[in-house]
Amino acid sequence: MTLLLAAVGATLMALLELTVGPYLQVGLAQPHLVLVVGIVVTVAVGLEAGLVWAFVGGLVLDVIVDRPLGSASFALLLCVGATDVLGRILVHFRPIVPIVAILVLSVGYSMIVFVALNALDRPIPVDDPISFVTPSAIYDIALAALIGPLLVTIHDRRIKPERADW
Repeated sequence: MTLLLAAVGATLMALLELTVGPYLQVGLAQPHLVLVVGIVVTVAVGLEAGLVWAFVGGLVLDVIVDRPLGSASFALLLCVGATDVLGRILVHFRPIVPIVAILVLSVGYSMIVFVALNALDRPIPVDDPISFVTPSAIYDIALAALIGPLLVTIHDRRIKPERADW
């Protein structure tokens, strides 16, 4: 996957998250499509494509929603970096790394964006932010369980194994 393709995919996924995402809402839970697919791209393709995905996707989200520029990109870049570290630790279990990463990082992503918005913009009146973001985290885990192992396995089967050229 070229970096340009990652940038275009992140832009399309951000647009999809902001246009179709509210219709996919279940109760208070709304999916973070840029986060979920960005983590899958990081595990399947690599860190460079994941960083491009996070940066471009976060900027598109911030520009369209009119948030402080860079708040979503910052949170996504931290999550993608943590996913790469987690992927290197669990190298033998690559198909389940997106599920584990979303399990760990979805609440972290939402809380980083929440703190950034409170620091850079006007404060958001929420009594318990963890209980506010938990339903979306569960939704993200379900999405990662559906698409993560499938896409990582498809990517791993399509790449050609490196062989020693003697």
